[in-house]
Amino acid sequence: MKEFGEVRVRKGEKLLVVDLQDCSGMDSTFMGTLAGLANRLKENGGELEVADAGEKNRASLEDLGLDFLMEIEPEEAVWKGLEDKARDFLKLKVAGMRAGTQMHTRHILEAHQLLSEANEGNQEKFSGVVSLLEKQVAEKEKG
Repeated sequence: MKEFGEVRVRKGEKLLVVDLQDCSGMDSTFMGTLAGLANRLKENGGELEVADAGEKNRASLEDLGLDFLMEIEPEEAVWKGLEDKARDFLKLKVAGMRAGTQMHTRHILEAHQLLSEANEGNQEKFSGVVSLLEKQVAEKEKG
């Protein structure tokens, strides 16, 4: 999702929609990725919108203060009514996207750093994870 979203932002996309219909729960890495994409879009005058978040996912996003970075299930969304068509199309588009181990660790670190910056209370929640991941990335880069 990160790679796909970043490509779209680089190409000038102003609106990204993340569909959470089949998502039973989100970890902090995923939420940090959402925060990063939302920030990049906002910097370019765009917006990230979340479709079909459900109660649990909405609560998770709101708990970390991410509802201020993105629109969760906006009532007047341009994509309303097109969700099933988009889901079918994207299943084919994103199949096979995978990252290497070092890139994956760096991505998890960046996601948690973004969460820490998104809300004051998050810094304490994720400080241990950030420290551990920083050490792992540094060790792998030494080689």
